[in-house]
Amino acid sequence: MGGRILVVDDAAFMRMMLKDILAKAGYEVVGEAENGAVGLQKYQELSPDLVTMDITMPEMDGITAVKEIKKVDPNANIIMCSAMGQQAMVIDAIQAGAADFIVKPFQPARVLEAVQKALAG
Repeated sequence: MGGRILVVDDAAFMRMMLKDILAKAGYEVVGEAENGAVGLQKYQELSPDLVTMDITMPEMDGITAVKEIKKVDPNANIIMCSAMGQQAMVIDAIQAGAADFIVKPFQPARVLEAVQKALAG
């Protein structure tokens, strides 16, 4: 059961962790981006089935990126990644169109549950 996933996070370590969790579960990570602006550009290039999007990033934050991706593709599947204590931002993200959110540090089971749910529609 595959899915093409774009990982957007300003921390290379977090991208690596997510890629590892996803790859072990049989998902294909088709790209990664270090901020929302690059994420938007790569979304348009790669047309992934799902995006994992960090909330706080330089240049373009995750919430702005979700809104921009949703303008390009209203059916985009996006899961937000947030640190503890970012609940208000998570609510903004869901209102902007995110399907779900996962909290750092990542729990592999929770990540995969959110991904499966989002891909199932």
